[in-house]
Amino acid sequence: MPVIQIKNRIETLFEEKKEGILSVYFSAGFPRLNDTASIMKCLEESGADIIEVGIPFSDPVADGPTIQESNKVALDNGISLKLIFEQLARIREEVKIPIILMGYINPVLQYGINPFCEKCAEIGIDGMILPDLPMQEYLDEYKETFEANGLLNIFLITPQTSESRIRDIDANSSGFIYMVSSASTTGAKSGISTDQIAYFERIKSMNVKNPRLIGFGISNNETFDHACKNASGAIIGSAFIDVLRGSTNLEKDIAAFIKSVKGIE
Repeated sequence: MPVIQIKNRIETLFEEKKEGILSVYFSAGFPRLNDTASIMKCLEESGADIIEVGIPFSDPVADGPTIQESNKVALDNGISLKLIFEQLARIREEVKIPIILMGYINPVLQYGINPFCEKCAEIGIDGMILPDLPMQEYLDEYKETFEANGLLNIFLITPQTSESRIRDIDANSSGFIYMVSSASTTGAKSGISTDQIAYFERIKSMNVKNPRLIGFGISNNETFDHACKNASGAIIGSAFIDVLRGSTNLEKDIAAFIKSVKGIE
């Protein structure tokens, strides 16, 4: 039986750190099959606060071309959910910050919800982001299993999400709310638009109980700072994957990127 921690690392992080939180996403098995654990170790050492490990999927419809391409490379490399679990089997010996698995529900269902959640608990995974899992389906069918294994399920909101829906998500969330910055697919953008600023301010004024992280279009210190003014922090994915793709020295390049995002000289 997996040993369940008393308090989730995500909840502890947001209790201890109220602002400037940086969560970084990348696809497992990218750029090389066995890079997953070493990238995670470098991220923690470089100052990331949360790591989101993407479960590559053959049809990542919500993702932009950068993440789609990294998914394809990882799958071509031979990555699978089973292999991800093998790669992360001893990750808690080296990485102490919160770890989230992010992906689509289909590979999880193929693996089996119960064995999936039990394996996550055994390894030390703190939460899941499954954008195509409807909230009501989660509440009706999976919530009990997630909670029994100490896993938080993180929900997403967008500029099109109604206030009543946001209130429902807030009421049924723990950890944080993933605040998608625009209605487009994922990908690094050049800046923050006036429409996005209005959206950030609208959600901020709602005084939801859960902290928020802003994702989609966060790529540098400017966009990270904008996000941090309107939420507890931000999530970076595509811009980090671009760094991994072009890297000849992962440790050096990851450290330089995280410092540049956080504005550390």
